[in-house]
Amino acid sequence: MTFQFASLIRIGAVAVLAGTTLAACDGGGSSASQPVHAVGSSTVLPFAKLVAENFSRSNAGMPSPLIESTGTGNGIQLFCSGLGPNTPDMVNASRRMKDSEFDTCVSNKVDEIVEIQVGLDGIAFASAKGGITLNLSPETVYKALAATPYGKPQTAKTWKDVDPALPADPILVYGPPSTSGTRDALKELILEVGCKKDPAMKALKDSDEAKYKQVCTEVRDDGAYVDQGEQDNLVVQKIAGNPKAVGIFGYSYLEENTDKVQGLPMEGVAPTYDNIASFAYPGARPLFVYVKKAHMRAIPGLQDFMKEWAKSWAKDGPLARIGMVAMPADALAANAEKVQTLPVLTREELTAKK
Repeated sequence: MTFQFASLIRIGAVAVLAGTTLAACDGGGSSASQPVHAVGSSTVLPFAKLVAENFSRSNAGMPSPLIESTGTGNGIQLFCSGLGPNTPDMVNASRRMKDSEFDTCVSNKVDEIVEIQVGLDGIAFASAKGGITLNLSPETVYKALAATPYGKPQTAKTWKDVDPALPADPILVYGPPSTSGTRDALKELILEVGCKKDPAMKALKDSDEAKYKQVCTEVRDDGAYVDQGEQDNLVVQKIAGNPKAVGIFGYSYLEENTDKVQGLPMEGVAPTYDNIASFAYPGARPLFVYVKKAHMRAIPGLQDFMKEWAKSWAKDGPLARIGMVAMPADALAANAEKVQTLPVLTREELTAKK
């Protein structure tokens, strides 16, 4: 699929926006020429671009939304930097906002945030079509990728070193950087789960949480794990060209490249649409967008853009056709209601859902 909305570098986006004034921040009139500006997750990027394309087709008088791929962590940092024309209106996130990020937002006067879940995705492990096959588990992945598995030196060179049932091929995994929401989800859904298989790690969390985080989530840096930046398509290219390599990226990239790559099962469960929708697949995760309510009055198309998301996220909708997994019916209804009513996220609500 060809999209007309290429990712914009930060400086270019600021240049476009700098000449306008936000009514929500200074009390002036709204600007019909100001585009919606979104930053954030590379996993959510193809979905946001499709929503932007459909929005522009349905709203000929509105400027095309600016969609920038920065990674979830960097995107939230930009989003939380303040209000005004030089800041994004919304951020796409492949994980939920952290308490500390919410606090940063509030300290910078970004204190009216609307949280919308837009769908589900899975952290897919994959290899080249016809390449290495592995039946993985959180414990296997943790032992293979941790810098200090269970607090001990990392000595595994091959998959067989980790599990005698796996092949004696060198461990080579291409995956997301530390700024990526996919990396955060990898830590939470896979690495920590594998780490906590050792009862001593549960005890460590109670006695020294900082040490626990380091032991359970720090990824090795000796070349067995290769950071490929925020572009998941680069991971696809790397593993497609090396039958012994494994890649980690969002499920949608697996779905779009089944002619080049194959999904690897996790605990015997394949990364498929139905397995992610039912959360049978261990790497299933929600996807979000966060919106500044204070920008709604100044960006006439902002709420309409959110409504375009809601029109697109059904199981038979355009987002599902490019790899997004639709939410269950109750979550669809609840988030469609949020698009209409724009409830403000509270820290208590954020913490309660962790």
